[in-house]
Amino acid sequence: MGWVIKFAQSSLGAKVLMALSGVLLFGFVLVHMLGNLQIFLGQEPYNNYAHFLKSTPELLWAARLTLLGAVGLHIWAGIRLSLLNRAARPKAYADKAYTRATFTSRTMLLSGLTVLAFIIYHLAHFTLGLTDPTHYDLIDPKGYHDAYSMFVYGFQNVYVSIFYIIAMVLLGLHLEHGVSSMFQTLGINHPRINGLTGKIGPAFAVLVVLGNISMPIAVMMGFITLPAGVA
Repeated sequence: MGWVIKFAQSSLGAKVLMALSGVLLFGFVLVHMLGNLQIFLGQEPYNNYAHFLKSTPELLWAARLTLLGAVGLHIWAGIRLSLLNRAARPKAYADKAYTRATFTSRTMLLSGLTVLAFIIYHLAHFTLGLTDPTHYDLIDPKGYHDAYSMFVYGFQNVYVSIFYIIAMVLLGLHLEHGVSSMFQTLGINHPRINGLTGKIGPAFAVLVVLGNISMPIAVMMGFITLPAGVA
């Protein structure tokens, strides 16, 4: 067991942990977005989806605990790599010339911290109902938790929507660099496929950003509205 801890604390081990946890988070982001896009189908389909998740707590909590574990590992690995990099270069460069580092790679810490803040708020808002308990207690005609109306109420607040959009843009920046780095770390690196893998990160980032920001924008523009009878 000792060698596992030593490996995890090494630069290579931290990179592997970051990549593997990134794979889990990569999958979660995609599945979560696809589930939420059902908001465009209307109140009943969206509430049926939310009810299915709540009626299978063993599945829901397994996913939540896996997500929290992956987030924790990702943060720890990122901090560990940052400390190791600083230790390897104790004296800061007098003149920082970003000849190879991209904008997304240089903003990984900022984008990561912003996304973390968003996750905390998102859980408090939609999972725990702490930000607005009155909306969290809404019930639809079938007797299900009215997640649809809560969703619409939440994004009718322009400040919430703007914060969400900014967080998604930063998430996209994080994914653009993170997904490409993930392939490199896991050894998926060959001249024949490097051109393709290099495009997956940016493509996935654009897909996630457009998919996620389409929802608050649709609410603010009135394309998604509260159901009849919900004031």
